[in-house]
Amino acid sequence: MTSPKTEHHAGKATRTIPLFPELREILAEARELAPDGAEFVVDEKYRKAAQGPAGWLNANLRTTFSKIVRRAGLDPWPRLFHNLRASRETELVERFPIQVVTAWLGNTPSVAMRHYLMTTDEHFAAAVAGSSEADLATGTKAAQKAAQQSHVSGRTVSQSQPAAHEKTPVLPGCAIGCDIMPTPQVAGTGFEPATSRL
Repeated sequence: MTSPKTEHHAGKATRTIPLFPELREILAEARELAPDGAEFVVDEKYRKAAQGPAGWLNANLRTTFSKIVRRAGLDPWPRLFHNLRASRETELVERFPIQVVTAWLGNTPSVAMRHYLMTTDEHFAAAVAGSSEADLATGTKAAQKAAQQSHVSGRTVSQSQPAAHEKTPVLPGCAIGCDIMPTPQVAGTGFEPATSRL
């Protein structure tokens, strides 16, 4: 696939990505429904609109996407496209090494960590149940999810969506009741002997 955001770097004009099984069926159906001779999955009217000076902004894909989400009976979430990318990158990092995933998605591990990788309800449930990262990576999380949910009785709400200006989701509290432990006070100089110079 072409990579317009990175094409100005040597060897970064294109990248090869796997065709994941979840997507193969959808793309095969789209190909069957496409007009004869169609080369692209995205409707030609959107591709033509994107050829203008504003690029893809001129295609107004967000409005179309919001309508599709509403027709599916859902409320559009903040940052529609960014959050789709973040969700998929988070899923992939659980199955493949981060350097592989970022090569496929066209960003770097540091960008992925800062802007895309998320803490999910499944991570939270696995932590409370004592599951390991290996359990998540090997696909046992789906089988364990039902069992874990019965043990996570103290957590009653899903994580809130971050505001548009936030970059890192914050967990909304404890999964089980927590008692506040008193913090012992340490003398002014601490445990180490005082020194005259630093």
